[in-house]
Amino acid sequence: MTSIHRKWLLPLVAIIALLLIIAWMAGSFRDKIEPGLQALEATATGESWSVPRVEVAVTEPVPASIGARQATTISSRTLARITDITVRAGDTVSQGQMLIELERSDLQARLAQTSEKVNAVEARFKEAQQSLKRAQQLHTQNLVAVAVLDEARSNHDALIAELATARQTVKEAEVAISFTEIRSPIDGRVVERYAEPGDTASPGDKLLSLYNPLSLRIEAAVRETIALPLELGQALEVEIPSLDRTLPAQIEELVPAADPASRSFMVRARVEYDGQLLPGMYARLLVPAGRESLLLVPRDLVTGYGQLDIVWVIEDGRTDRRFIRAGREISPGMIEVISGLDEGDRLLPPPL
Repeated sequence: MTSIHRKWLLPLVAIIALLLIIAWMAGSFRDKIEPGLQALEATATGESWSVPRVEVAVTEPVPASIGARQATTISSRTLARITDITVRAGDTVSQGQMLIELERSDLQARLAQTSEKVNAVEARFKEAQQSLKRAQQLHTQNLVAVAVLDEARSNHDALIAELATARQTVKEAEVAISFTEIRSPIDGRVVERYAEPGDTASPGDKLLSLYNPLSLRIEAAVRETIALPLELGQALEVEIPSLDRTLPAQIEELVPAADPASRSFMVRARVEYDGQLLPGMYARLLVPAGRESLLLVPRDLVTGYGQLDIVWVIEDGRTDRRFIRAGREISPGMIEVISGLDEGDRLLPPPL
């Protein structure tokens, strides 16, 4: 072999080897399968599932919220500066507990002034009593005219009325002072604090808001078609999506008038106390909505690929894949099929 042949032989062998490797990686030396679905023998017909159509009671999830039956907003009944607020949002309070103190110096001065006025009127009243008594004695002795007696009696009666007015003024001042101590009207929890010490409290302005955690309930506006059959005391279920929980509820109030804008009735249902529930949380009230005829399949027979649901159907002796549209879970382990299957279709478990 000449040197020229040896020079070209080695690159040629390398190129041939490289082409063989590429062909092997491309599958040229393996058996090929035609594109399409592979037909499987339906040998497991004994384990197949016949799709039934079942009449089931269905519920309609109605958007709702959690509210408190016993809630209150604290405000002042007098115009005064706030000197102290003893609670903050989230604190637990008991009925009668001191919440807010207002400045009372001017009211105390007014009380002292009215008390002194009562003392002055009482002194004048005692003098009027003595004058009336002397006038009566002198009149019996015919020593004074009737006009003098009438004047003494009139002065006595006027002081009786003036003394009663003065005493009522004292009571009014005492009540006004009591308004400077704002106490909790219920056992509950502070939701929000709207003022700080040093602020001026005006009558009617919000200072604190409270609610009773033991009085939480579900409030939902239910469309009239499914609201009318509901009854007081009826048991329902409530979904709390944020907690991923379903709780029992019992209807405690049905508002007997519909909202003309939405044609819905307000339904309020009581729930048991749960420390995780808070006012304003979103909920769904599951309201009975009659009965429907549904196709049901076991969840184990449905395979999910991303957003697609697939089942394996026996058809003409072959097992084929079929895409379906799955719905909600009707009962444990059973889901609704909205489209893709007919009653009587036979399903097989997904192939391993």
